[in-house]
Amino acid sequence: MSLDFQGRVAIVTGAGGGLGRQHALALAARGARVLVNDLGGAVDGSGAGVSAAQAVADEIVAAGGQALANGASVTDFAAVQAMVAQAVDAWGRVDILVNNAGILRDKSFGKMAMDDFRLVVDVHLMGAAHCCKAVWAHMVEQKYGRIVMTTSSTGLYGNFGQANYGAAKLAQVGLMQTLAIEGAKHGIHVNALAPTAATRMTEGLMPEEVLAALKPEAVVPAMLVLAHESAPSRTILCAGAGSFEAAHITLTQGIHIGLAADADEQLAARLAEVTDRAHEQVPASGAAQGTAEVGKAMAARG
Repeated sequence: MSLDFQGRVAIVTGAGGGLGRQHALALAARGARVLVNDLGGAVDGSGAGVSAAQAVADEIVAAGGQALANGASVTDFAAVQAMVAQAVDAWGRVDILVNNAGILRDKSFGKMAMDDFRLVVDVHLMGAAHCCKAVWAHMVEQKYGRIVMTTSSTGLYGNFGQANYGAAKLAQVGLMQTLAIEGAKHGIHVNALAPTAATRMTEGLMPEEVLAALKPEAVVPAMLVLAHESAPSRTILCAGAGSFEAAHITLTQGIHIGLAADADEQLAARLAEVTDRAHEQVPASGAAQGTAEVGKAMAARG
């Protein structure tokens, strides 16, 4: 049986095509009422129009679902607030937010204009923050929420020519980690999805036969799991071509050296011990690092 989203209200950004469209269609097919957001611009963020979002909303309605279209830019907080109000006015609540909107302005860092760096960060990171902030009070009040960030293997592991994109995508993971902690007592689960999918953002970056294997539809099950009432929290799911993995940010056991005058030389000599991944942990919060370091220092004192 498919996961059930009956009675839920979802907002999906960047849903006028590609992966976002598939997310919106899948949620609607499973009973969710969906606000389809898309600026309607080009891959680099230029241009605008509501026609792409409207086409997907019309597709959902034609299939018997409920949907609204919205053309707000996620970089405009006032417009994002109005978008959330549109969903609340129509359906009384917002249960799910899928932060999928994004652009690309790829170039090697040495040749990249800082305006292009800033715009990509503005869309991916600030856009996600704007949307999270706009739904947050509603989710707190109703004691329920599911937020899915769209991160990327570029953010998790790096990729040539995408310093701006990678920085923004890993920053979304940092936002997810803290919002998941803050939202826990309110029934708000926050997760991240790292998709590998053939969309207009990947055209020309991979061979045609590879793109054929990477249908956006293959990523959707991971989004559905992260958006469902049974979702985990603080999980990074990777998905592509029908395969699924999890990514973790870990902390090694490390060593204690102390404040010796030659601490730098000792660290250089023992760096392999520090980076040894045996018995590494996935910290429950940022406090784990300090707790581990102080613990080792206290133990060294005897």
